[in-house]
Amino acid sequence: MPELIVFYDGLCPLCSKEINHLRSLDKPGLLKLEDINQDDFEFRYPHISKAEANTILLSQLPDGSLLRGLDTTHAAWSLVGKGYLTAWLRWPLIRWFADKAYLFFARRRHTISRLLTGQERCDSCRID
Repeated sequence: MPELIVFYDGLCPLCSKEINHLRSLDKPGLLKLEDINQDDFEFRYPHISKAEANTILLSQLPDGSLLRGLDTTHAAWSLVGKGYLTAWLRWPLIRWFADKAYLFFARRRHTISRLLTGQERCDSCRID
């Protein structure tokens, strides 16, 4: 059983790139990575709002509780042994600003992807 199920936007080039990186580091299989754009997503995860998952990164812990935004990011990177890279984003004085910056990014992720990768959306970004 995975320690964390991450619900990501598989049509977002930057999101898919990060998911690929996480997958490559997840040797013990602690993460389950689920594309919210899969045809059967709502059938398999009826308790997850696809609309919410399309506005903020969501994840689910084994007890069923949900994490959102940078809490998901930090939990996922921690499970693959790289939590030190994101820990500072959860520090009390930085957390508020980091969360606001993340929400800005999340709302504009397709435009930012186009600027950084030349591709705003992909029909099906390659997930290895």
